[in-house]
Amino acid sequence: MAAEPFPVVHPDQVEDSHGAGKWLVDQLWSEQAVGFLAGLPKSNKTWLALDLAVSVASGTPALGRFNVPAPGPALVYAAEDSLSSVRDRLRSIAAAHGVTLSRCDLGLIAVPSLRLDLPADRDRIRATLQAHKPRLLVLDPLVRMHRLDENAAGDVAPLLGELRDMQRSYQLAVMLVHHLRKNGQTASQPGTALRGSGDLHAWADSSLYIRQTGKRLSLVVEHRSAAHPSPLILEPVQEPTFHLRCTEEHTDQPDPTLEHSIIEVLAAANAPVTRDMLRERLHVRNQAIGLALVRLRSQGNVERCSGGFRLRTKPPEIPIPIPAQAREWNGPPQPSTA
Repeated sequence: MAAEPFPVVHPDQVEDSHGAGKWLVDQLWSEQAVGFLAGLPKSNKTWLALDLAVSVASGTPALGRFNVPAPGPALVYAAEDSLSSVRDRLRSIAAAHGVTLSRCDLGLIAVPSLRLDLPADRDRIRATLQAHKPRLLVLDPLVRMHRLDENAAGDVAPLLGELRDMQRSYQLAVMLVHHLRKNGQTASQPGTALRGSGDLHAWADSSLYIRQTGKRLSLVVEHRSAAHPSPLILEPVQEPTFHLRCTEEHTDQPDPTLEHSIIEVLAAANAPVTRDMLRERLHVRNQAIGLALVRLRSQGNVERCSGGFRLRTKPPEIPIPIPAQAREWNGPPQPSTA
């Protein structure tokens, strides 16, 4: 018996997907997108995830500035925190948003363990999604919800496929809180620094990456089908209650991380690289690229040429900051002449 051919349609006959090209949270998360909110441990990932959940559930701007065009229910599962701890955080965030928690259409999945790699638990998740019909599902963190080898694509791919099927079946967004590798802080494309298989980065539609330098938190946004906004600064704020606030990234100061990334791109290229190519590759604003190139050229590391920019033949000379104690040291004490 001959096999039945797959259906084929002309592109003009394809109907618009529900939510295509729309935002769940303006500029930060596409409607019905799957993806990651990732950073190093203790980088306020859970605070940010809960802030987005409160915004979706209440219709108030995320981080005080990013609108939610069509608010709706949100569900959160926090594997590492007690229900009372999550409640207290949500109350604090809601107060900062100017609403009471009772006004938020938000639910906590109240089980001690949830395993995405167990069919019985996945069935219960589907039943929960069917009953509550959330617009956003937050699972925090991914590592506590399976016993698979995250570095093995064969283990990870089926789990991600199940989550994608849930997203499509129940028309919701799925946010997985995850970790970046400790050596991935300066990666030019932050998604490549996600801990685990490269399938994780390839799977995501929208993702948020928190980078930490000292006490400074930067938020990098990545989308599959939309332009990336400029990097942002996250500020922990105590008034009226603890929450995160967001401001635009400042580009008037030298950015050694960006300069190193530019050098990496130029070193790997076989031909001159244009400013637009650098901006697209590194996902930063044109102004930031311009300032970094000016600084690199003044140091003699980069030169302009026909077709763009290239490394000079001598090795890079990006200065390494020297601690104040080292600058003030004048050598070992001299023997006493007394």
